[in-house]
Amino acid sequence: MNNSNRDLLVLFNQELMTPQAIEHEVEQLHGLLYTVENLSNVATAHEAIDLNKHKILYEQMPLRDLLRQRELKPFVFLNCRN
Repeated sequence: MNNSNRDLLVLFNQELMTPQAIEHEVEQLHGLLYTVENLSNVATAHEAIDLNKHKILYEQMPLRDLLRQRELKPFVFLNCRN
């Protein structure tokens, strides 16, 4: 797994956990976020609402192309399906 450079704010009670336990928890959290932030998982959990074309995009490939763009066009929104 690649160790991405990210800033996380994780609050632990240091009296209850050892530094090794805290490091283990942070590694587990990083692994969870790495899986969840995968492009295919994000495309599965979201849909795109395009008000310019009056369409809702559900398919994986158009959503992946949309997510790879630097900026969304005006009035194109990502909506979580949950």
